Amino acid sequence: MATIFSKIVNGEIPCYKVAENDNYLAFLDIFPIAAGHVLVIPKVETDYLFDLDDAELSGIILFSKQVAAAIKKAIPCKKVGVAVLGLEVAHAHIHLIPLNSENDINFLKPKLKFSSDEFADIGARIAKEFA
Repeated sequence: MATIFSKIVNGEIPCYKVAENDNYLAFLDIFPIAAGHVLVIPKVETDYLFDLDDAELSGIILFSKQVAAAIKKAIPCKKVGVAVLGLEVAHAHIHLIPLNSENDINFLKPKLKFSSDEFADIGARIAKEFA
């Protein structure tokens, strides 16, 4: 059965896309811990990030680097943090989170809530900065 992320890749479920190429997709997390919290996924369905072959793994890291640069330009932050958890969705993914303090990457804190317009605005600001 396809994961929710595969359904997003296939256009069956909408997302707030910020960047895409032939192999990877970056979109806003709809349960963010910070404004500008982005998920980066391979388009190929693979459960565990480190099960990607070397080319796919290096590719997703380099793509994430470009997305992180766009986040940093669009969202006021000191750095963009990286987390790989992968326990909730069985599809490899990388969390990119704008950071101003170490607490900004605490996944146990309550998730933020944004309206559709707020998500669209955040996503558009990041997408505009993606090179």
